[in-house]
Amino acid sequence: MQTSIPKTKLLITLRTITTSATVSCYQRAASERGFLNPLQSCNTFSSLLQIQAQILKLGFQNNPLILTKFASKASDLNSIEYAHCFLFSPHSNTHFYDAFLFNTIIKAYAQTANLKPKALWVFNFMLECRVLPNDFTYPVILKACAGIGDLNLGMSVHGSLLKFGLHRNDPVLNTLVHMYCSCKGGILFGRKVFDEMTKNDSVPWSAMIGGYVRLGRSNDAVDLFRQMQIQGVCPDEITMVAVLCACTDLGTLELGKWIESLIERGKVNKSLELNNALIDMFAKCGDVDKALKLFRTMNERSIVSWTSVIVGLAMHGRGLQAVSLFQEMIRDGVAPDGVVFIGLLSACSHSGLVEKGKEYFDLMRKEFGLLPKIEHYGCMVDMLCRAGLVREAVEFVQKMPIEPNSIVWRTLINACRTHGELKLGESLAKQLIRNEPMLEANYVLLSNIYAKMSHWEKKTKTREVMDTKGMKKIPGSTTIELNNKSYKFVAGDMYHKQYKEIFEMVDEMGREMKRAGYVPSTSEVMLDIDEEDKEDNLNRHSEKLAIAFALMNTPPGTPIRIVKNLRVCSDCHSATKFISKIYNREIIARDRSRFHHFKGGLCSCNDFW
Repeated sequence: MQTSIPKTKLLITLRTITTSATVSCYQRAASERGFLNPLQSCNTFSSLLQIQAQILKLGFQNNPLILTKFASKASDLNSIEYAHCFLFSPHSNTHFYDAFLFNTIIKAYAQTANLKPKALWVFNFMLECRVLPNDFTYPVILKACAGIGDLNLGMSVHGSLLKFGLHRNDPVLNTLVHMYCSCKGGILFGRKVFDEMTKNDSVPWSAMIGGYVRLGRSNDAVDLFRQMQIQGVCPDEITMVAVLCACTDLGTLELGKWIESLIERGKVNKSLELNNALIDMFAKCGDVDKALKLFRTMNERSIVSWTSVIVGLAMHGRGLQAVSLFQEMIRDGVAPDGVVFIGLLSACSHSGLVEKGKEYFDLMRKEFGLLPKIEHYGCMVDMLCRAGLVREAVEFVQKMPIEPNSIVWRTLINACRTHGELKLGESLAKQLIRNEPMLEANYVLLSNIYAKMSHWEKKTKTREVMDTKGMKKIPGSTTIELNNKSYKFVAGDMYHKQYKEIFEMVDEMGREMKRAGYVPSTSEVMLDIDEEDKEDNLNRHSEKLAIAFALMNTPPGTPIRIVKNLRVCSDCHSATKFISKIYNREIIARDRSRFHHFKGGLCSCNDFW
């Protein structure tokens, strides 16, 4: 059938429609560009509400580009939940939504502190809307899984990316390693992914090394870093920060110095974070003067920089210097936070500056408006206990406005044992066991109290209860680093290939110390044996074995550095003073709470340890 419209008129009509559509398209694009400018400059929540109203007025509620920019801006303004309600309201037409919009919302939730599970909700809704994830989706969703720390959840996301064939993408694999290493029980899965992927740059190495460090497997982190060196992969600043954290954990100063030389030779960017890691490593590995020197050369400092040095000085018993640095920080206009005050109060504790500590504890609230947390109260209890003011510490705990935690109680119990308040210590330890019946440290405390009281039957019964509950005491160990190798000793260690020579050296040390006036503190031996056997037991403590090993294998006069995993006992502390004088050695010992610098028969802690 022929049309009744003349041909010329039909052509004119078609041209008009086409021109109108083109103009409409240009107008829409121009309108879209014009709308993006105010959206870009939006910097308040009220402005965001005005933008939302304009989206509805101009009909942009189905425009994925505008909505993506809106979601991104809402994230910048910490208002992603409000944007979520708007974007996923019952009236929203999600048929127009694309992967970029979903990725933006997922990323916004993944970056929050406590809303990461919502990233998974958006991801699942994305799949329900039949929007396919892309290469940018999985890195952000895996970061959310890492923050949540749920292994099963992470494994289900891993299964999803395999289903969509995105498992060959390097950024996805890098984040997958990070996710597994962030989940309890996931480190082996992370290592499996790591071993099977190509590793041409530093990113996967940093992820795996960082995972080991977070789990406390610092030796594995260092071993993997050495493999990275062998394979010729250049580390970046993130890798170096992770390895320095491993050195800090192990207390390996020589290794830390080697890492510093690699940073200098490799011209690795010395970011603020990397400089802070170097300061922290030197301070906690025994060279606080080098840490202070680095701090002084920094062009840019953060509160972390100041805190690292103050904490380092505290660990080394240099309380007055820590106080002086804190005052300098205040003069420089840096506002202190709660972490700085933990370091400051620790400095006062380790140096016996009781009155100073009380003064700064009061200033926290009065001058700086900081409400003390349980950690600050714990520092105060520790300070009073180290100074022998056990009864005052008990009164302080009783007046605390917040409930004391188990660390505070264990600090008190240890002080009771050290300063002879044994009945009080027994009572507190029993109460602690009632509160935490499955924590082995509480039973060890009670057992040690009974040993100090010579109540051997009660001590044995306490140990039997531990055995029945399947609990084991953490064995004391001492580590020493020689020639870039770490050696670990436990009490009575007979596994070292030089153990016979070491035991002979320990016996020689004992004879020399006795000639110099040393008297063994046999009360430290928690066994019902005679005095001679107790002395033999003391001579086999891990600290003495490590020092003997160092005396045999290092040139005369060189310093000796050791790291103890527990608090050094009073006998080993006394013995090390004598050894430092007899053999003319400076001995730097790090235990779980501080450093002891032994030199010429004295210790830097002045017995506030």
